[in-house]
Amino acid sequence: MESVTGIGGIFFKVRDPERMTAWYRDHLGVPAKDGHADFVWREKERPEQIGRTVWSLFPADSDYFESAAMINYRVSNLDRMLEQLRRAGVIVEKVEDYDYGRFAWIKDPEGNRIELWEAKTK
Repeated sequence: MESVTGIGGIFFKVRDPERMTAWYRDHLGVPAKDGHADFVWREKERPEQIGRTVWSLFPADSDYFESAAMINYRVSNLDRMLEQLRRAGVIVEKVEDYDYGRFAWIKDPEGNRIELWEAKTK
């Protein structure tokens, strides 16, 4: 069975992204710039592989996701994960490819958007 391998990112909506970026940076030490930060780490089983967890603010009126927050889950094989989800009756909203990986979007039974991400390997 395919399973999530970690958290790829945390995304949430705010009314004033610039002010909130400064607040998180100044009060919690989040290394944020322009509404996002990368927390870099190494894979436990493959220490030569660098990973990252993204923290990102979105404007309150963003339609990238409907709820107040969205979690991005890392997966090792997006195609197998999507096949497994489709067999279980989960609707895959869309799949997109970028230089830094492949993404897919689904919703949980309560309508919360979930982003799945398979990082590009070097």
